[in-house]
Amino acid sequence: MTPGVTPDTVDGMSREKIKKLIELLRYERYRWNPVKRIYIPKKNGKQRPLGIPSWTDKLLQEVIRLLLEAYYEPQFSGQSHGFRPNRGCHTALIQIKKVWHGTKWFIEGDIRGFFDGICHSTMLNILGQSIRDNRFLRLIQNLLKAGYLEDWKYSPTEVGAPQGSIISPLLSNIYLNQLDQFVEEKLMPEYTKGKRRRDNPAYRKACDRSYYCRKTGKVEEAKKLEARYRELPANDPYDPEYRRLRYVRYADDFLLGFAGPKTEAEQIKARLKEYLNNELHLQLSEEKTLITHAATDKARFLGYGLTVSQCSTKITNRRRSINGGIALRVPPDVIKDKCRFYMRHNKPVHRKERTHNSDYDIICQYQSEYRGIVQYYQLGENLIWLHKLYWVMQNSLLKTLAHKYKMSVSKVARKYRATVDTPHGPRKCIEVQVERTGKPNLIARFGGIPLKHSLEALAVGQHNLMRKRFGRTELIQRLLAEKCEICGSTKNIEVHHIKKMANLKQKGRMPKADWMILMAARHRKTLVLCRKCHRKLHAGQPLPMKSKRVTGEP
Repeated sequence: MTPGVTPDTVDGMSREKIKKLIELLRYERYRWNPVKRIYIPKKNGKQRPLGIPSWTDKLLQEVIRLLLEAYYEPQFSGQSHGFRPNRGCHTALIQIKKVWHGTKWFIEGDIRGFFDGICHSTMLNILGQSIRDNRFLRLIQNLLKAGYLEDWKYSPTEVGAPQGSIISPLLSNIYLNQLDQFVEEKLMPEYTKGKRRRDNPAYRKACDRSYYCRKTGKVEEAKKLEARYRELPANDPYDPEYRRLRYVRYADDFLLGFAGPKTEAEQIKARLKEYLNNELHLQLSEEKTLITHAATDKARFLGYGLTVSQCSTKITNRRRSINGGIALRVPPDVIKDKCRFYMRHNKPVHRKERTHNSDYDIICQYQSEYRGIVQYYQLGENLIWLHKLYWVMQNSLLKTLAHKYKMSVSKVARKYRATVDTPHGPRKCIEVQVERTGKPNLIARFGGIPLKHSLEALAVGQHNLMRKRFGRTELIQRLLAEKCEICGSTKNIEVHHIKKMANLKQKGRMPKADWMILMAARHRKTLVLCRKCHRKLHAGQPLPMKSKRVTGEP
């Protein structure tokens, strides 16, 4: 429903428009509109440019995306996790956690201005290696060169793909798949050798001596030797015949884990920089591409802090169980930034802009924000640190409700305090219930979410695995019926579309018009109409309802 450079939106979509679009494509008469450029702020104070395409361009881009994804998705690397079905940030982090044992150096990679720096000729050459349809390639070429409008001034695009368009994420994966192949086929075989590290002579000597002392009855000496070799590595960390290089990428951010000397890690970084510059015409961001020692410092990737665990006193099954493993942690500055939104002068403060909402909406909004942060950082081993965020948000919520009703915070806390049973035991929370006649009460709660580290957190995009497709959707079936849902006409059928269900209400009151009541009863944002009824609806004129009694049946 967000318009681009033209007022055209999904509202008024019809089969007739699709037929016209197909006809334009068949004779190569279709012309892409330039995208409308807007800017959104970034964390570092800079601004990120976004391009908003027109509705028809969005529709055509979605069709192209479906075609390209069906062909290229099976060819993509298993180390790529961004903008892919059933993959996301959590799948990338879990792969690092489970596979990257023994990493000594992290090489953090970031491409400077990636979406704005994609070379069009290189992109078309990559597509041309597999696609032989020149008309299809010209269609994509015209899309890349469509340009953008900023303050209604046209600017051509000689390089780059607009951020915010539907097809740009997939094109970026096709483009950077060349980098994935270079790392997997060139760098990883060269910097991976040896089945295992050789034994550490000092550790083996102390271990054998301790065993001998135990056998001969010298228990005290054996205990001293055991304490000594517990501080030594079992394998030689400087074994020249052992190397490991691992790689993972999410969009234009990538991370390499290397077990070997720092000089070779610097060589890997230099080769990556050379390949990106010469082959893909991209540049590494020097300030963000870092080589981090895994044991003494923390690398940043996808909002997490990554380090290597070291604890010689943690013994499981008679061995040091966590040494060399990857630890995912919630960075302290992340917690500080999340708390800052609900604080002023280092104290929790009410959110005045939310006092006009209902109690149910206020609590739901706080809970959804808190739950989203906890679920994203559920892989963090120090997840309990988010208790500070919980305390700040809880006080901000209580102060918001107190400000709304001109009450003290303590009275509000007593009024909304509740205890809820969870699989992890009873939890205190803030709760409000909305009574409904003939239906269960609506319940909104803040809290009740355990801060327990778990690797079984549902990965981003994994919800798609549980979805089943049952053919055409209900909207398509209603459109193919070619029948107006208001007057029953079968001519010039279009689809009326609203942005959100809340638009059916008028300043907090229930909808008045019959067509609004019909959409609210069905809980649908669409209504199939003939062109005559659609124009009357937008003009605010009464519609010829077939029945004054609205039942909500489709």
